[in-house]
Amino acid sequence: MDQELEKTLWATADKLRNNMDAAEYKHIVLGLIFLKYISDSFEDLYNKLKEDNLSDAEDKDEYLAENVFYVPPSARWNYLQHQRAKLPSIGKDIDDAMDAIEKDNPTLKGVLPKDYARPSLDKKRLGELVDLIGNVGFKQEGHSSKDLLGRVYEYFLGMFADAEGKRGGQFYTPESIVKLLVEMLEPYNGRIYDGCCGSGGMFVQSEKFLKAHGGRIGDIAVYGQESNPTTYKLAKMNLAIRGIDAKIELGDTFHNDRHKDLKADYIIANPPFNISDWGGEQLQDSHMWKYGVPPVGNANYGWLQLFINKLSTTGTAGIVLANGSMTTNAGTENEIRKQLITEGLVDCMVALPTQLFYNTQIPACLWFLARNRTNHKFRNRSGEILFIDARKLGTMTSRKNKILTDTDIAQISEAYHNWRNIDGKYEDVQGFCKSANLAEVEANNFVLTPGRYVGTEEVEDDGIPYEEKVATISENLKGYFKKSIELQQRIKTNLVKVGIEI
Repeated sequence: MDQELEKTLWATADKLRNNMDAAEYKHIVLGLIFLKYISDSFEDLYNKLKEDNLSDAEDKDEYLAENVFYVPPSARWNYLQHQRAKLPSIGKDIDDAMDAIEKDNPTLKGVLPKDYARPSLDKKRLGELVDLIGNVGFKQEGHSSKDLLGRVYEYFLGMFADAEGKRGGQFYTPESIVKLLVEMLEPYNGRIYDGCCGSGGMFVQSEKFLKAHGGRIGDIAVYGQESNPTTYKLAKMNLAIRGIDAKIELGDTFHNDRHKDLKADYIIANPPFNISDWGGEQLQDSHMWKYGVPPVGNANYGWLQLFINKLSTTGTAGIVLANGSMTTNAGTENEIRKQLITEGLVDCMVALPTQLFYNTQIPACLWFLARNRTNHKFRNRSGEILFIDARKLGTMTSRKNKILTDTDIAQISEAYHNWRNIDGKYEDVQGFCKSANLAEVEANNFVLTPGRYVGTEEVEDDGIPYEEKVATISENLKGYFKKSIELQQRIKTNLVKVGIEI
């Protein structure tokens, strides 16, 4: 029922955008969903305080104490939907509401969209959108309005990423990839970091993982940075809706690191693939390049070393990169990769299926890095690297896109855990996974493509002798040629009947 609700809401909202570009419309819709969410959260606590004779329902401190945003009267959803939505001034009313909320809640300052009054935005359609979002949560048994709004926000992020195509990948990593990263790393407690956090999907999935495994959101501390100002705002709203108290900063991570002293227990990231305009020429003397200076024309090995620099002494990282990062010999990249391998930082490599991303058809892989693989938290894996070839996995969800199913995710993550854990029962599976030693990797010139190591998948023997198979094929071919000659003869006979001879 939830999925049907999400699809119906999307179809209706998408219809209301008329000819507006998806990238522009995204902020209008997601801003309204956020406004509805914090208004519903406020109303829940407001009604409880009203019933308590010792409390003042309009005291802002009451809401601060419960980690709930205070919403002033003119910004409350019921007022906007039932008294303002049908008026031509609805755009200005929403802008004023966003201003009022930011004024009363300093942590939201500069985050909320405030361009609803612009003349180009159809106010009748805006009012219809307010009505549409205003009905989320009503008549949905077993769910609170807030929970549903969180799901809808996340669903809409994915749909807007799909609608925007290439630009959508700047703020959204497909959910199944994020889920795989989180399932493999198992962030039960500690500091989680993403230096290119987009709309915050890595953190949302970490929170879901904790809840699914009986953990508490307070067991993790979330740190992130995003260089795109509009994407940064999406992340702040997305995490606020999930109730995640995250320290998300705005700025270029390479040139203006806002978490300089952080040492993270988990790093989960999907940096932009193969970017050339990352300002590498200004960072030639950076302290981060312990394993070699990355080429100025590609940031991939800059990201890898930046994240290694951020890991705690027992930290682990899961990073999405283009497949080329596993084999490249450009500039110093081969030498850096060799250093990472021989220093024991590369724990596992996963080759992903194609068509998982909305924004690119570039094949991708996952790098799993571990600062210390002899720390007794897991099995001593020094001198080994696990290779997983998952290219044959995944299920098509449309003509152009694929997802990793829960079964796929379990197959990949369980192989890693069985290999990594002290009590794991790991076995190589031909065509899928292989635990290789450093001598094997060196023999392959330090190339990290899983296909080089796992071999081809074994074909199940059907029990039919080889000679019998050959005889069957021969008989089939004889029958094919006989039918072909008979067909040609019939065609000739029919042509003669109509006066044509060949």
